[in-house]
Amino acid sequence: MTADKGTLHPALNTRFLATLSHGPGIYLMQGKREVLYVGKARDLRKRLSQYAHFAGPIHSKTAVMLGHVRKVETILTTTEKEALILEASLIKKHRPRYNVILRDDKNYPLIKVTLKDRWPKVVVTRRRIRDGSRYFGPFASTSSMRTTLKLLFSMFPLRRCKTVRQRNRPCLNYQMGRCPAPCAGRADEEEYQDMVREALLFLEGKNRQVIKSLKKKMHQAAAALAFEEAALFRDQIAALNRTLEYQVVAADHILDQDIFGLARHGASVGLALLFVRAGMISGSQNFFITDPIGKDKQILSQTIMQYYSNRRHPPRELLLPLAIEDGELVREQLAELREGPVTLRIPRRGKQMQLMRMAAANAEQVFSEEAKKQKSWQILAKTLTKKLRLQNNPDRIECLDISNLAGKQAVGSLVCFFQGEPEKPGYRHYRINGRDEPDDYAMMHEVLQRRMETGLKKNTLPDMLLLDGGKGQLGIGVEVLAQFDLLQQIDLVAIAKEKQDEGEKLFRPGRKNPILLPAHTPALLYLMRIRDESHRFGITFHRRLRQKNTLRSPLDRVTGIGAQRKKDLLKTLGSFKRIQSATVDDLTTVPGIGPVLAANIFGQLHKNDEKNHAA
Repeated sequence: MTADKGTLHPALNTRFLATLSHGPGIYLMQGKREVLYVGKARDLRKRLSQYAHFAGPIHSKTAVMLGHVRKVETILTTTEKEALILEASLIKKHRPRYNVILRDDKNYPLIKVTLKDRWPKVVVTRRRIRDGSRYFGPFASTSSMRTTLKLLFSMFPLRRCKTVRQRNRPCLNYQMGRCPAPCAGRADEEEYQDMVREALLFLEGKNRQVIKSLKKKMHQAAAALAFEEAALFRDQIAALNRTLEYQVVAADHILDQDIFGLARHGASVGLALLFVRAGMISGSQNFFITDPIGKDKQILSQTIMQYYSNRRHPPRELLLPLAIEDGELVREQLAELREGPVTLRIPRRGKQMQLMRMAAANAEQVFSEEAKKQKSWQILAKTLTKKLRLQNNPDRIECLDISNLAGKQAVGSLVCFFQGEPEKPGYRHYRINGRDEPDDYAMMHEVLQRRMETGLKKNTLPDMLLLDGGKGQLGIGVEVLAQFDLLQQIDLVAIAKEKQDEGEKLFRPGRKNPILLPAHTPALLYLMRIRDESHRFGITFHRRLRQKNTLRSPLDRVTGIGAQRKKDLLKTLGSFKRIQSATVDDLTTVPGIGPVLAANIFGQLHKNDEKNHAA
């Protein structure tokens, strides 16, 4: 069955189409409460006219999406490239249901060599910035990265301290032979730079060149009768030879490449990404996209635009399984991110084709892994439904935990799991204000009320709500859900750890006694995992709050001065103690502070002194 060719979509009527430009731009398909799809077009009127006269099968993805569309917004751009960049930005912002969304968007660690420093060092980072440093990675396996760093530091004892400050005695690293102590003036700058160059060769995968250089130094040391030094070089050569045995050579060059594999089963798409660094495979990453709209070339183009950003730069070369949509525009954008040329290649033969087959096999494997995951989840969901007597299938579970420090800095931590896995975009922190005394019930009531209001507004309610606590917390949950008439729509469960060896107890509305599941039941372990994740999420936020308060200067309590004036005060007078003891005339010597402001600052700093004097 197909849609009727004679009728137009209500949101794409003739009057609306007549207002559209024939130039490039972005269009946003909107449902009742959310953006359903973001697309770009070389000719906006032509593209949206195709949607208006869509005549495909009524069960197709496009027809289903159009059935939910209530409104279409457009944004004109000057060029197609601007439209491409804006499309990627809006997809990341709105995360539309029918676009390509890369759920695993974490940044893998990189190794950074700070070449701009007088005494460069090697550090681990997750951000690539344009600071003149050399970056190596990303490393999909942190264990392999640590192994690389351990070997690098054993061979090249570069400094590890944050800054080089002059000191009379070197630190323990010098005594252990792990640092040449530039801080104490004991390092030779030329020798140190030679060591940095060899470390760079090692990170570039040019181990044979490093071995050749070390052998030369070993022979020179032996000829000078410096046998201990020669033995050190010998051990370094042996360590490098061992690493060469385990390196998987992917190509006969030292280019950095990303290889994309794509497989399609029905409406779903599996994507695999292999990282080749310095001619060797250093890791991989897989994505499963359930129901994207568009052909394979469009999906691959969107994936590339979503994957690379200012925080994750592309390598010198991308190997692709097929020609992508807007290939030249995508290549230009990638070259701007990299600040250098980027090549998009579609291999047909040779070593590169072997890599493509490997990436394709990984993409196929995504479906096998996803099928196992779905089967495992279905069994677990069935068990949860049966054991807890749930009304709904618990695909989306949210857990709320209230934490505070003696009633201060109270925070509600909400985590979200979807079909057995954490869904980080659903995580939320709720700051609870206006309560100086600990009252967990009142705090939970406030947070749940705010969550339900937002969920109803945005249509993002969970199937099941897990509360950390016992019958009291469950009663608060029942009260709030009843207030919004959601007791039938959301299953409510409370999990409490009882005293002694009783283990975990699960409470449900309308049931007097708790549900006790065996300690190693997968269903209980899953609920405990969600509860523990909410604890972790709350603790990390509290740690940030405490750190922020610890680092806060007493000057932050002085009104009328901003960040720059605080810096000027500290720079001119030296410390907060000196600022506090300064007269009004002393304060006026600070740039940007006149007599009136100086008197205001002085008055605020000595307010308590006046109160004590009056008393």
